[in-house]
Amino acid sequence: MGATIIIFVIIGLIVAGILLSPHLTKQRRNRIKYRAFPLLWQAIIENNLPIYLNLAPDERRRLQGHIQVFLAEKQFIGCKGLQVTEEMKLTIASVSCLLLLNERGEYFPKLRSILIYPSTYLVNQTVATGDYVVEERREARLGESWSRDQVVLSWEQVQQDIHNWKDGHNVVLHEFAHQLDQEDGKAEGVPILPRKSDYPIWAQVMTAEYQQLCNDVEQNVKSVMDSYGATKPAEFFAVATETFFEKPHQLLQKHPALYELLQRYYQVNPGQWVQD
Repeated sequence: MGATIIIFVIIGLIVAGILLSPHLTKQRRNRIKYRAFPLLWQAIIENNLPIYLNLAPDERRRLQGHIQVFLAEKQFIGCKGLQVTEEMKLTIASVSCLLLLNERGEYFPKLRSILIYPSTYLVNQTVATGDYVVEERREARLGESWSRDQVVLSWEQVQQDIHNWKDGHNVVLHEFAHQLDQEDGKAEGVPILPRKSDYPIWAQVMTAEYQQLCNDVEQNVKSVMDSYGATKPAEFFAVATETFFEKPHQLLQKHPALYELLQRYYQVNPGQWVQD
């Protein structure tokens, strides 16, 4: 009888822990978010995030809070002998946390580690070249997002992107958009949306815009979005996110429905941050 009671007590404690965990996580994150933001961090972000000073004061405060939580929860690992610096961590965190200003309250929950290479890195890629024939190739990459627990980035590319903010290419925005997409376990260009009613609208706009980019690429018509977005819907969402944050005025002019959809999802208006 005594053993049975002990078992029930243990089960009760486990259930209580599960129920309290989200609440405790939120409390811990709030404590971190409202810490004083170090002046050195502020200086680094002002220098490395070109649009930072164009954000509204409330947006800057919220971004600072998200950066502090991000840095507290994620691990940065240098590869190929790279020594990870505070500047590297803050730069990557500040860009990726722009995607969190919609206040969903999630911080790329599946992500544990950010691996940083000095420059372009090589991976082994197995490619099917015919029936029952596969070929292993060495492929150069600038970044990738794993559905399990990692994002991989080239620091050289990160630096290039922050110094060319308006070119529509940003490896951090791209790979962390993939993290949003992969949050439900699938990479299909559909992140978790606030309401069920949002999904039909998302599907309608994204399908039409993706098909238009595919047609533009096929007909060699120049688009405001990179042609890589025509690879598959998951890449389209990542490329559209890059374009939304870096070339908002062009995207709004050429693809107003897509701009409105992304503005509703990210809850920001980059057109107010990026000057023509």
